[in-house]
Amino acid sequence: MKHGSVKFGFVAATLSLWMAFAASAAPIPLYDLYHRENGVSLNELALTSVFYFVGAVLALLIFGRVSDYLGRKPVALLVAGFAALSTIMFLNVENAFPLIAGRFFLGLACGLASSAVTAFVADTAPEEPAWLSPTIISNAPFIGLTIGAMMSGALVEYGPNPRHLCYFIILGGLAVCSVLIAFSNETAKRKPGVISSLRPKMVLPQSDKRLYPVAAATFVATWATGGFYQAYGPSIAAQQLGTLNTFMAALVFSAYLLPGTLGSAVTARLTPAQTQRRGMVAFTFAVIGLIVTMKMGHVIGFLVVSAIAGAAQGAVVTGSVRSLMVGVKKEERAGVLSVIFATSYTGAAIPTFIAGRLSSYLDLFQLMLCYGVLAVIVCLLTLIFAREPKYNNRSEV
Repeated sequence: MKHGSVKFGFVAATLSLWMAFAASAAPIPLYDLYHRENGVSLNELALTSVFYFVGAVLALLIFGRVSDYLGRKPVALLVAGFAALSTIMFLNVENAFPLIAGRFFLGLACGLASSAVTAFVADTAPEEPAWLSPTIISNAPFIGLTIGAMMSGALVEYGPNPRHLCYFIILGGLAVCSVLIAFSNETAKRKPGVISSLRPKMVLPQSDKRLYPVAAATFVATWATGGFYQAYGPSIAAQQLGTLNTFMAALVFSAYLLPGTLGSAVTARLTPAQTQRRGMVAFTFAVIGLIVTMKMGHVIGFLVVSAIAGAAQGAVVTGSVRSLMVGVKKEERAGVLSVIFATSYTGAAIPTFIAGRLSSYLDLFQLMLCYGVLAVIVCLLTLIFAREPKYNNRSEV
């Protein structure tokens, strides 16, 4: 494969990965508007995130390895199709159903993207620098969600046609990415066995099975907090920080996500275990800071601490991804990435569902305290049990 075609495929895959998550974030800044104008309850807002995570997990468990057999391009185009379908549903939100159903289809899209499109990124990434591919894979959700949320929040607050314009732009972006994918070279040859690939199978590269529980714990703690921001970011801005500005709601949501890319980059010279330990310590202290600033109702302080928490999340997630990706063969990347993201989405879905049920009894500050307890527990587990990966045989879990 020519170098130029590989570079084009890398750009196309990366942009498509970001676009899938941007589509997922587009409705989030409007959540408080739907809450106030259409009567969508806090529990229903939590359910939008739960169904999103459920859709992602289903896609990863059932279709996570399909691109190894059908090829990366057909699945990447399917991702764009699911994202477009859900975006069209958001054009007419009068109650919670379009939000819940649309987010479910977005979960399917992002779940497929997390396996097939991330594998496409890994296939086409340049060999140097070695950290580039893991960093993009680890932080694609953060970047894409930030792009979608900030664009949507700005257009809703300052642009015309606030309930629709952001979705039209998302549809245009998905169309462009589909064209780029269509003109990219396929990196995974089609082969028989697609039906058998639908049987859930979780493959890990390391014989040391102690790596996975530690990585899984870090995924749960960090992604659960991200799920909290997805479900309640606009409500935090309105109820705890005293602003109804949708761009500020998007900023609250994005302040946690975008700095994850910085956290990944600054840990390039650390080993996976070092990154996990230091990242979780920083993340835990940042979550404590979130609790304090939320209690004080300090907007700037909350945004700053959110950024620190996001950077720490990026670091620890990258360290955990690196630990599990050592020694993975090209044809097994999609399966391993399915394990990683299925764990992450499940870790976000369950706490978000519990938080939604508790929202009838606890306020947002009290819910945030629960996430703080989770962070402390996982931090202690990471400090005790994190270890470096070994370069040897694979294992199945």
